[in-house]
Amino acid sequence: MLEAVGLSAAETEVYGALVVAVTSSAREMSATTGQDERSAERLLLALEERGLARGVEDSPGRFAANPPDVALLPLLDRRADDLDKARAAVNELMENYRRSAWSRDAGEVIEIISGAGALRQRLRQVQDSARHELLWFCKAQYVAMPSGTNRSEFDALARGVGYRVLYEQAFFDDSGSVDNVVRAVRAGEAARAVPALPLRMAIADRSLAICPLAPDGPAGNPRDVSTAVVRGSSLVEALVALFERYWEVGAPLRVTPEGQIGGTVLSADSAALTPEDQHLLSLMVAGITDDSIAGQLGVSKRTVQRRIQGLMNLAGVATRMQLGWHAARRNWL
Repeated sequence: MLEAVGLSAAETEVYGALVVAVTSSAREMSATTGQDERSAERLLLALEERGLARGVEDSPGRFAANPPDVALLPLLDRRADDLDKARAAVNELMENYRRSAWSRDAGEVIEIISGAGALRQRLRQVQDSARHELLWFCKAQYVAMPSGTNRSEFDALARGVGYRVLYEQAFFDDSGSVDNVVRAVRAGEAARAVPALPLRMAIADRSLAICPLAPDGPAGNPRDVSTAVVRGSSLVEALVALFERYWEVGAPLRVTPEGQIGGTVLSADSAALTPEDQHLLSLMVAGITDDSIAGQLGVSKRTVQRRIQGLMNLAGVATRMQLGWHAARRNWL
């Protein structure tokens, strides 16, 4: 119990017995604790040396316990000071370790590859080795892999790897891009569209991210394409969070029986809205409840909900938050 202040278990036992007995000789302590007399005497002398016991005047060979607060609290305070200093030293060592580890392992966390050919090869390798899921940001134009040439996606989909892909709106201006997305969605890809994306990116199994750093598409020099390959780290976690944030507000891309992409931000514009729809949207975006909207428009609450659902279908979104976001982006209000 008192090991924290440097006492052994035997010393703790003897000191506790001495506190109860008030005074004791080695022989009496031996009878109380079961120690042999020589050991009891040695322990009493050790306690005296530590300041926990003292010799009784006029009674040679007898010992008395010093008050625990006087004897132990200074020891505890000194030990607390030592622990604080040790803790500070450990923190400093950890800081040094982190700095040296980051410097030592930076090349293992972030790798820079150069050239469109190297990027194309790495993307195929990552997809071929993926076990669970691929997350993609697809911006307009390509830097290494033209739309429709990524056969590795179909192979991965066939073996059960999930694909979630976000396309920015300008992506569909490229020739053949719509048909390529239709084929991918029919093969199992989950696709959504947003007005714009901040970067090109692919994330495999939430443990490795590939981020081409080229701002331009095929107009740039393929040899000038630089790509950051980021392995398991807080940076990968941040990129996954960025993907999920955009995915949350993306409009789902659905393929019609005729093989067209329908019900998305690509096909919905303000010309399709009536003035009544725009009024309804402005009230919804302002946070007005369905009951209040119904009262202002002079219709039933069910009618309001039906009309909002129709607007969500027109925009190709799944939630009211997404509807408000797309309404603002496409100047529906």
